[in-house]
Amino acid sequence: MCSVCHGHIEMMLPLDGLLVVSVEQAVAAPQCTCRLADAGARVIKVERPEGDFARDYDHVVHGESANFVWLNRGKQSVVLDLGKAEDKAPLEAMLAKADVFVQNLKPGAVAKLGFAISRLRKDYPRLICCSISGYGESGPYAQRKAYDLLIQAESGVSSVTGGPQGPARVGVSIVDVAAGLNAYEAILEALIARSRTNEGTEISVSMFDAMAEWMTVPLLHGEGGVPFRRIGLAHAAIAPYGVFTTRDGADILIAIQNDREWRVLAEKVLGNSALGTNARFATNPKRVENREETDAKVAACFARQEVASLMKQLELADIAFARVNDWELLSKHAHLRRITVGAPSGPVSMPAPAPLRAGQERAYGPIPALGEHTAMIRREFSK
Repeated sequence: MCSVCHGHIEMMLPLDGLLVVSVEQAVAAPQCTCRLADAGARVIKVERPEGDFARDYDHVVHGESANFVWLNRGKQSVVLDLGKAEDKAPLEAMLAKADVFVQNLKPGAVAKLGFAISRLRKDYPRLICCSISGYGESGPYAQRKAYDLLIQAESGVSSVTGGPQGPARVGVSIVDVAAGLNAYEAILEALIARSRTNEGTEISVSMFDAMAEWMTVPLLHGEGGVPFRRIGLAHAAIAPYGVFTTRDGADILIAIQNDREWRVLAEKVLGNSALGTNARFATNPKRVENREETDAKVAACFARQEVASLMKQLELADIAFARVNDWELLSKHAHLRRITVGAPSGPVSMPAPAPLRAGQERAYGPIPALGEHTAMIRREFSK
């Protein structure tokens, strides 16, 4: 199916016609509802009078916050003070017509405001309610404040991140992103189920659960008696698998997965085919046992070469490698796809969402100004 829009044919999006109401802030819930908006849902973002606090994390995108412009495209912003009876009524009217309700307030907060999920599920049986929190709606830590870095620490993620000198924060908000995407997929499942049963559901997504599940492999290794060791950009059980610096100061990460690849590296890149069969290095266990010497031989070769010619050699030899890029190199990367979205202060160019759909170029809605749609939405839902 398709519809005519602005004089041209536009494909109908998968969630066209669905209404999502979200009482959200920060990253996790906005991540979820951003994906729903991208897929065609109408997302009404309910903001407090001072706005989602993520609007003021920084002002680096010509006055806008980087986090806010990343996760709030295609939404409508309505300002409501949910402590006031006259502002509860529009939210109630929206929820009566909504397909999905998303919220990431502290557990119990929506109930205190008069919107207990149990009551909403009873009054609106088709409504899908999704709550995102630090530790879930119940349990000993349910009332704890939870932010991305706190959960990285609590779940053990930081213990397997960094180098021998100490744990580190993953440099992007992986806890929030994971929880938001978990909520998105759970809502999609619930929409599919509702198409069969005509019944909504209650979903609870925990940031801690998201990271605990991602920690499955380190946990099983530890419980099996072989705990992970932090070794930075390297691999504890494989060598050479790490970062080496070129003559012009570029860091190149190589990954030698087996003994055949080691022989190829030795012959075609290191220029020493005898090294490939030398008993001290011929097998991975031996290379790991002699890691310092193994790495030194690779490091000496890389240090003699410029990055451009070295990368060509590695490509021709079909050796797995990556350049250790920063934001600046990413911004010029040959594989970086971008989208441009409108914002109150002007267009914003940012990395495109990952999925590529055959034959479909998706358009993305603008980032709303605080309360931009308040008057319109109040009129619409006061009927």
